[in-house]
Amino acid sequence: MNGINMIVTIVVINVVYVSLFTIRLLFVMKGQNILASLVSIVEVYTYLMGLNIVLENIDEVQNLIAYCLGWGSGVYLGSKIEQWLALGYITVQIVIDKQEENIAIVLREKGFGVTSWLADGRDGNRIVMQVLAKRTNERKLLNIIEEMAPKAFVISYEPRYFRGGFWTKRLP
Repeated sequence: MNGINMIVTIVVINVVYVSLFTIRLLFVMKGQNILASLVSIVEVYTYLMGLNIVLENIDEVQNLIAYCLGWGSGVYLGSKIEQWLALGYITVQIVIDKQEENIAIVLREKGFGVTSWLADGRDGNRIVMQVLAKRTNERKLLNIIEEMAPKAFVISYEPRYFRGGFWTKRLP
C-alpha cells in the first residue's frame, strides 16, 4: 500500500472505529445490550485492523497523524450519529409566568404529556410543567416553548427509568 492510500485507509478505519465505539456506548447507556454486543464485534475488528496497519508502519509519522485525525473525526461523526439517532426520552421542566398557562393545553394538543402545578417564584406565581417526550421530538418541543414563552426557564434531562402514568401506555 502506498503512502496516500495508507493514510486514507488509516483515517477511514479510525473514523469508522470511533463512530462505532460511540454508538456502542450509547446502546449500553440506553440498555440495548444485544445491539451493543453486535456493534462491538464490528468495532473491535475495525480497531484491530487499523491498529495493525499503524503498528506495522509505526516509523512513518504521517500514519500516526492519520490515526489521530481519524480518531478526532470519528468522535465528531459519532456525536452527530448520536444526535441523529436521538434514542430514548427526555424530561423537560418548564417554569413560566402564571398568565402563560395555556402553553400546557397547546403542548397536550400536540401530543406531549404534561403535568403542571402552581409554584411561588421570586416575582409571584409561576406554573411549573414537567413534559416527557421522545428525544426525536425535543427540538419541536423546545421551539414551541420558545415561541410561546421566550422567557421560560427550561431544564432538559434524560430519565433513566419511568413507569406508570397514562402517557407511558403510548410509548414503544
